[in-house]
Amino acid sequence: MQKYPSSLAALVLPLVFLLGMILSAAVTAQELSWPKEVTGPEGTLVIYQPQPEALKGDKLSARTAISIELPDREEPIFGAMWFESRIATDLDAGTVDILDIRVTKATWPDSKDAGEQRLMQVVQEAFPDHGLTLSYERLSASLETADIERQSLEDLKNDPPVILFSEELAVLLMYDGNPRFEAVENSPYERALNTPFLVARDKSGTAYLSDGSYWYAAKDPLGPWNLTEAPPKDLAKAVAESGAMDDAPTSDRVPAIVAATEPTELVVTDGKPDWQALTGGEILYVKNTETPWLRDLPTNNMYLLLSGRWFRSKSQEGPWTFVPATELPPAFAKIPPDSDIGGLRSSVAGTDEAEQAMLDAAIPQTAAIVRSEASLTVEYDGDPKFENIKGTVVAYAVNTGAQVLRIDGKYYAVDDGVWFVAATPTGPWTVADSVPESEIAKIPPSSPVYNVTHVHVYEATPEVVYVGYTPGYMWSYPYYGVPVYGTGWYYPPYWGRYYYPRPPTWGLHVGYNPWTGWNFGMSWSNGFMSIGMSWGGGYGGAYRPWGCCGGWYGGGYRRPVVINTGDINIGNNINIGNRTEIKNRIGDNNLSLGDRGGKNNLYQRPENRDRLANQRQRDQLKQARPATQRANNVFADREGNVARRVDNGWESRDKGQWNRETAGKDLSTKLGSTANNRSDRSGSRATSTRDMTKQRSSSSNSFNRQQMDRAHRARNMGGSRERARRGRRR
Repeated sequence: MQKYPSSLAALVLPLVFLLGMILSAAVTAQELSWPKEVTGPEGTLVIYQPQPEALKGDKLSARTAISIELPDREEPIFGAMWFESRIATDLDAGTVDILDIRVTKATWPDSKDAGEQRLMQVVQEAFPDHGLTLSYERLSASLETADIERQSLEDLKNDPPVILFSEELAVLLMYDGNPRFEAVENSPYERALNTPFLVARDKSGTAYLSDGSYWYAAKDPLGPWNLTEAPPKDLAKAVAESGAMDDAPTSDRVPAIVAATEPTELVVTDGKPDWQALTGGEILYVKNTETPWLRDLPTNNMYLLLSGRWFRSKSQEGPWTFVPATELPPAFAKIPPDSDIGGLRSSVAGTDEAEQAMLDAAIPQTAAIVRSEASLTVEYDGDPKFENIKGTVVAYAVNTGAQVLRIDGKYYAVDDGVWFVAATPTGPWTVADSVPESEIAKIPPSSPVYNVTHVHVYEATPEVVYVGYTPGYMWSYPYYGVPVYGTGWYYPPYWGRYYYPRPPTWGLHVGYNPWTGWNFGMSWSNGFMSIGMSWGGGYGGAYRPWGCCGGWYGGGYRRPVVINTGDINIGNNINIGNRTEIKNRIGDNNLSLGDRGGKNNLYQRPENRDRLANQRQRDQLKQARPATQRANNVFADREGNVARRVDNGWESRDKGQWNRETAGKDLSTKLGSTANNRSDRSGSRATSTRDMTKQRSSSSNSFNRQQMDRAHRARNMGGSRERARRGRRR
C-alpha cells in the first residue's frame, strides 16, 4: 500500500540575529500596529509603516518614513530610509516578519545642523539587530505601489465541464471514470476506489452510500440511489467503528444523489430559480443557490462562475462558453460590495477586490527548514516508472502518490512545499539547497506535476534552507486579472496494484473567498466527504480503510491543496440543506483570514508544526516595539520627500515644521522617471555612513502628491482588512 511519506521534519531555526520566523502563537493586534520605535543610547528611532518598492520571491525592497528623537533637541528630525530584507510569512497567523534588514540609503530633508553622522548612528544601532512585523493584509495592500512579479498564466484549459441543474437539494457523486471496485479485506464487500465518497457493494451487487446521517442503496453505482433505513448492520458497524462518521455534519433534509463519470458541475437551487434584480436592473441573479448564477439583461446572456471561471449561455441547456474575466458585462463591476453577491467582485477583473486578490497571490508562504531534521520517504507501486513531459527534459514518476521528477540524472521531490533531492528515485532524500528552476519552470499546465513550478528554494546556509511557495502550488492561479482554481486539464489516474488519483478542477463546487481562499460549496458539506479519501494517496483494495484522512483534502496531488469546507464567496442569503443565512460579503467581519485555521500554511500542518520556532524563542529576539501613541500617517515618496496625512489633506515637512501643502508645490508632474529613480537606488549599496547618507537641497521640500495618495489609500485598505480579520477571530 502507498503510505504517505514520513512527516516532513521542517523546523524553523531560531537565529539570534533574526526577528523570528513563523509564529507558533497568535500575534496581538498591538504587535502589528504602526509606527514602531527603537530606543538606543543616541536617541529614539520611529519607523513608519514600510512602503514596498519591489517584492521578488522572499526578497523585499522598501522605503519608509522615519523620525529621530535626540535628547538635546525639542523637535524630531524626519527623513526617509530605504532598505533590503527577507520576509518570513505565516498566512494562517496573518503575519509577515521583515528580517535581515540592510539599510541602503537615507535622506534627511528635515536636518541641516543635527549632524548626519549622528543620525546614521541611530539608524545603524537599530538595524539589523531588530526586525519588523506587519500584517499580511497591510503588506498585500501596499504592494499596489510596488514592482511585483505579476503573473497571468497561459495554457490553462477552459473547456466547460458538463453542467447539470437541480431544483431540489442534491449532491454530486463524482467517479473518476466508470466505477471500479476492489475487495475490502476480511469483509463481504467491495469498495469503489475512484470516488472520494464511501461507496460499498455487497456480493449481491447492491451498492451503499452514506453521508453520516442517511444511507442510500442502488443496484447500479451510477444510480438511481434511494434512501434506505436498513443498511447492512455489519457495514454500518464497520464504518461507525472506523471513526469516519465522528466529525460528519448532520442534515435534517435528505439530498438526492446525482452520479457522474466525467468532469461535471452541479448547480442546485432550493426550488425554482429565484431571480432578483441588482445594479439598477442591469443584472439579475439567482438568490436561492450557492452557485454564482447571473443574467445580463441588455444581452439576456446567463453567466455561471465555476472554479473561478465565467461561462456564458443563452439558456440552461447550453452550450456554455468560457468568458475571460476582462470581457464581462460592464454592470458586473458595479455590483455593490455589500450586496448579497458582493463577493463576486473578486472574480471581476478591474475591481479593487480582484486587484487585491492578485496582490495576495504575489506573497509567498515561507519557512526555514533545518537540513538535519527534514526527511522524506517515497514508495512506489513496484519499480519506479517515469513519463517524459513533452517539451522539457523533465520526467515525472507516475506510480506513486508523491511528486518526483527526474532531471539530468538526478531526482527531485516536493513534499509539503519543500524540495528534496536524491541520486536515485528511492532515496535517500535530503533537503535540496538548489533546484534546476529554469527546467522546472518549463513544465506546462497539462502535466499533473505543474503545481511544483510554484515551489522555490530562495537561499541556504550550512544548517538551514529557506523555502516558500506561492498559491500556484495550491492550484490557484492568476488568470485574466482574477484567481481561478485548477488548470482545467484532466489528469488520468494511475491504475496498477494501487490507485493514484490526480487533482481535478471540476466537481468540487469550488468558490473563492478573499479571506479564506478556495472553499467547497453546499454539495460537499453534507458529510459525504468526511469519510472520503484524499487525492494522490494511493490505495489497494485489500488495505484501504473504510474511512480516511479525517475528511477529504480535495484537489491535492500528494495533498498540497487544502480547501476549507465552508461557504463560497457569493454571499447569497439562502437556506439549503442544513445551512442557514450564508453571508459572505466583502468587508464584513464574518470573512476572515483567521478562519484558515492552519489549513493554508503547509508548514504549519500538525506533522510539521511542532518543529517550528516557538513563541519563547521568538520573544528572545529583539523586536521594534509599537509606538502606540503615534499616528501611522507619515509617508515618504520615491524621492525621499516626507509628508503627513491630516484630516483636511497633506502637510509637508519644512524647516522642522509641518506646513499645509498647496497644489503649486505638488511634484507629481515635475519629477523624472520613477523607474530611473528606482534603478539609481537599487544600485546604491551601504559601504559607509557617508555613502548611506544623502543630504537633500533645502529648496526641495515638496512631495509627489499622486504617490502619496496611492500609498495612503493602500495603507487604509490594509488596515481595514487587518481589523476585519481580527474582529472575526474574536
